[in-house]
Amino acid sequence: MRVLRWTVFDFHRDQEVSFWMQNTYIPLDMLFIRGDGRILRIAENTEPLSTRVIPSGGPVRAVLEVIGGTARKLGIAPGDRVAHPIFSGR
Repeated sequence: MRVLRWTVFDFHRDQEVSFWMQNTYIPLDMLFIRGDGRILRIAENTEPLSTRVIPSGGPVRAVLEVIGGTARKLGIAPGDRVAHPIFSGR
């Protein structure tokens, strides 16, 4: 059995956002997801403890954080759809 650990940040509407890695001790993949559930951008293997700003690259509804390397390992790419009730796309 494989366990996928993740955190989702829901902004309740599409907007430009940015993150940083201050106080985060492991690399993460950040999936920036539009309101229709499509992945706009993936920031892969972000640098732990960095204050470098990581922008969404456009308006997004949510950001899904997973352990660094997960997106590549699972073949997740921009344009893929994330299924969750907060997204309007079907």
